[in-house]
Amino acid sequence: MPTKGDQDSRRADVAEAVWRVLATGGFDGLTLRAVATEMGASTGLLTHYFTNKRDLVRYAHEIAVARTDTRPLRTTDEPGLAALRVALVNVLPLTLETTAMSRVWVSFWDAALGDETLSQAQRTRYERWRGRLQEHVEAAQTRGELTRETPAADVAVEAAAFAHGLVVQALFDPDRLPADRQLALLDNFLAGLTGRR
Repeated sequence: MPTKGDQDSRRADVAEAVWRVLATGGFDGLTLRAVATEMGASTGLLTHYFTNKRDLVRYAHEIAVARTDTRPLRTTDEPGLAALRVALVNVLPLTLETTAMSRVWVSFWDAALGDETLSQAQRTRYERWRGRLQEHVEAAQTRGELTRETPAADVAVEAAAFAHGLVVQALFDPDRLPADRQLALLDNFLAGLTGRR
């Protein structure tokens, strides 16, 4: 009988294989067979963990959340506009690792639209993210870096939409939108916000 350490090690192997499949094929390419092939194992092994594709997709979502929430982030001690910039930079696909993470999340959106549990989880993540962006916007407004003419909540939605729109474009056209170009476009976007006076 396998020990708990063996089981934990095997679960870690499964998690890594699921992540590699997600990073290359997205949620659409996520199947028991694909994960088993990635592990060099049989699909029978995976049926100990997942009874169907939905279980596998929900587990993959847990892995994506854990990896996203524990990844190293850029930080700044400067509040307001500088903190808003850093928060937006942290979602852009600027490195191989963040590009893989972005590919996973973009592919997840389709899976989430067809599964109410995953859809609710995504809505909650967006609410939290927009809330954090709104705090930065409010600080920028208090510091006089941004006008109060547009409600902070609306600016946060606009910033989130800009960042995720740039993510999608960079994934589809990485040669035209390398890291330095993404950062320049972000700075142009933020300059546009400060120009609303």
